[in-house]
Amino acid sequence: MKALTTSLVASLMAFPAVAEPWGNADPKAGKVLHEKACVACHVRLYGGDGSKMYTRDGRLLMTQLDILQRVAACNSQTNTGWFPEEEAEVSAYLNQQYYHFKN
Repeated sequence: MKALTTSLVASLMAFPAVAEPWGNADPKAGKVLHEKACVACHVRLYGGDGSKMYTRDGRLLMTQLDILQRVAACNSQTNTGWFPEEEAEVSAYLNQQYYHFKN
């Protein structure tokens, strides 16, 4: 029984309790997509380089899942045509660059 318990604990420790909602998405690919499709709209809304969208006081995003949902909503609203994998890449980039949320 002890061997089974030890094996189970070891197996569970190999996987995080809550994985990032975007899995192993590539933030570098997300940066390219973000620059191509998001920056112009954010500049139009906030001026400058548009990054105030992410750094302003009172921002609404508080979790990794919030980022993914916001990216999906923007994708839909702007008809970017991204697949879920591309939304995940942009989300991973935004978290890495601006938010730094942990699970």
